[in-house]
Formats: sequence, C-alpha cells, structure tokens
Amino acid sequence: MSVVFPKGFTTASIAAGISAHAGKKDLALVVNNGPLDAAAGVFTSNRFCAAPVQWSRKAIADGHLRGVVINSGCANACTGQEGYAQAQAEAENFARLAGFPQASDVAVCSTGMIGDLLPLDNLLDGMNKAFPTLSDSAEAGKESSIAILTTDTHPKTVEIEADGYRIGGMVKGSGMIAPQLATMICIITTDAVVTPEQMHEALEHGAEYSFNRIDVDGCMSTNDTVILLASGASGVTPDPAEFSANIAKATASLARQIVGDGEGSSHDIRITVSGATSEEAALACARAVAASNLLKCAICGNDPNWGRVVSSLGTVPADVAPYDPNDVTVDVNGVRVCDGGKPGQPRSLVTMEGQREVGIDIDLNTGSDAEATVWTDDLTHEYVHINADYES
Repeated sequence: MSVVFPKGFTTASIAAGISAHAGKKDLALVVNNGPLDAAAGVFTSNRFCAAPVQWSRKAIADGHLRGVVINSGCANACTGQEGYAQAQAEAENFARLAGFPQASDVAVCSTGMIGDLLPLDNLLDGMNKAFPTLSDSAEAGKESSIAILTTDTHPKTVEIEADGYRIGGMVKGSGMIAPQLATMICIITTDAVVTPEQMHEALEHGAEYSFNRIDVDGCMSTNDTVILLASGASGVTPDPAEFSANIAKATASLARQIVGDGEGSSHDIRITVSGATSEEAALACARAVAASNLLKCAICGNDPNWGRVVSSLGTVPADVAPYDPNDVTVDVNGVRVCDGGKPGQPRSLVTMEGQREVGIDIDLNTGSDAEATVWTDDLTHEYVHINADYES
C-alpha cells in the first residue's frame, strides 16, 4: 500500500507525457488529509540543486505540508529561474485543485534528465486529470510507487505496523547513488501524532544510517529529496525513541532496496569496518573501499581481490583513521583473505558465484571497537550500457 498504508493519505498517478517512454506513468500526487499536516525533509547537498529542491526546502521550512507532487522523466535541474517558476506553477496548481490556502502547502519533486525544462502543459494537465482519482487503495499506492521510477526495474516500498500507528513509504533510486543522501525521491508517511521537531530529528537520524551509507556509483544527484509527512489520523502519540527507531527501520529498508536494484548490478556488497578508533574513522574507511571502481569490477567478475580493498583503505589519511596496516584483516564471505596486512587464506576458498550478497569485513584492530557499514554494488557491462544511452 506504500504511502497510503497509514490512515489519512490518498494518492493518484497518471501517464502525463513527461517521460521519454510513451505511455509510462510519470506523475504521482500524495495528499495528507490530516487532521495534522506536520512534515520534515532532507535534501541533496549538491550545489547545483534542482528547482524542485529549492522550492520544497522553502515550503517545508515551517514544518508543515499538505501535499507532494512527484514527476519522473525530467529533473528540472539546472534550468534557472524558468525552472523555478515551473516548480512554483506545479505547487500553485496542486493547491488550487486541493483547496489549500497557499502554494507553500505543497512540495515538488522531480527526477530524470538534468538540463531540460518540464513539458509544463502536459504536467499540469496530468495533475488536473489525476486529482479526481485520488484514493487510499492499495492499488493506488502501488501505481504511484511505479510512476516515480526512472531506470529502476521495480517499485520500492515499505510498510510498518507500529504500536497503534503505521508508517508507509516509497522510494525511487537505482543509479547516481552516492553516500551523501544517495540519489532518490522518497516519500514516507505516518498516521502518528508527532511534532515537526520530532519528525525532523527522526528523519535525519534515519537518513544518516541508511541513505547516507549506500553507494552504487559514487555520483551525487541534484534532486535528492526525502520527505516525511504525518497525518495524526491514528490519534496515537508514540514514544519519541520508538518513533525514531521505526522511521530508521523504514529508511533502512528503502535504502537496502535501492542497493538491491543498482543499475545493472549483479552483486550487493556489504562493507563493514570494525576495530576503529571512532565511528567516523570506520565510516571514512568503509566509504573509501565502497568508492573503488576496481573493487566493484572485481566483484562483478566474482574475484575476491583483497588487494583492491586494502589499497583503497590506505587512501584514508592517518589523522582521519589511525591504524597500523600490519594489524588489518580482511574477510570476504567469511574467508580471511588478508591477515595482518599480508596474504591469508587462498582466495579460491571464497564462494561468490550465484550469490547476490557479498560481505567484506575489515578489522583495523586498533584496540577500539567502533564500526560502520556501507552498502554498494558491483559495476557491470549493463551499467555502462544503461548510462551510455540514458533516457528517463
């Protein structure tokens, strides 16, 4: 049921003629019917942030939203003042249709090709036609989760039944994924009674330990947006810690689904660095290894080439992550291929073929126990094909 799993939300989708793929659904609307309209969001840190991001940051600044419009097929990024005017026009049209007092009650999200303006007439006409079909049905939720996709091969959703309240969500993301929020459009909904401040704290924490720790190809998007909406329709006020934990569970599930659908990938790679002096040190090391295209290519070929692990590990400055290379161990799928900075068990003992998940465990053995995990994908011929002939 996606974003309509919690009470108080309706959604609709339509093929508006935005996508390059004729007939593909490419526009989705989400409405928070209340009684609350609390909201929180996190966005890309890319300095070339798209017009929809600029609009939505301002709209959500007061902690309240009543609706979100999402399109695939065009990012409306790097489009100047005209692009911003388009984002505003979307919000104004949505507010008019819904009877909202102001356009700033609406967030705008776009994903697709950078550098193109939206076919605005198509989009607005699509909104007008989709609005009367708003529904809280499971089918409506499923169709909206499909409408926001670009190179994704399948929809990605989450549903959590909590203690008297619900959380639901949908995300798109397959390529252009870097560990600085990752590349996504993500809408999470809840019918809990929560404040914007609680929501912001929970969302930032959840994103930090999920979307900020995945890396498909090391490329940061201009359009990353994660929005959390609360309707309060359950009437239940959850314990703040419990609510935060459930939001973290939702973001973790959605982030893991993004990695599982990485463009053209054949393996999901979990990189866990332990025995570090701090979590920051462990995270820096894990990200350095996850960013190695050489390692990604090796994993694509089912080659547990631990040399590509330690060479990337060695690029992390000593003042960021203190450790002695002669103490480091590396296990791949449970086989210690590197022991104390030198060869361990034979690489031939590692089984990778036919397995979607590959686990790389690095122990810095500093005497401390801080650790961090980053997920990434391998790089395949299919990834090159998809991005050499990209259409959204």
